[in-house]
Amino acid sequence: MTDHVYKTIELTGSSKKGIEPAVQNAIAKAHETVRNIQWFEVTETRGHVVKGKVAHWQVSLKVGFTLD
Repeated sequence: MTDHVYKTIELTGSSKKGIEPAVQNAIAKAHETVRNIQWFEVTETRGHVVKGKVAHWQVSLKVGFTLD
């Protein structure tokens, strides 16, 4: 296995459906312009409440990718 150097970026994904779709949305969007994404770490989870119900989820993540 070769040694790698990783760079990390911070993202925030959102979804009306839940935490996992919020993570998926953030990673899918980053994948459009960032190559070699290898891992992620959820750093914060929060939500928006409307009339006593969860209306939206937001998840902040650190995403790591290898440099060419």
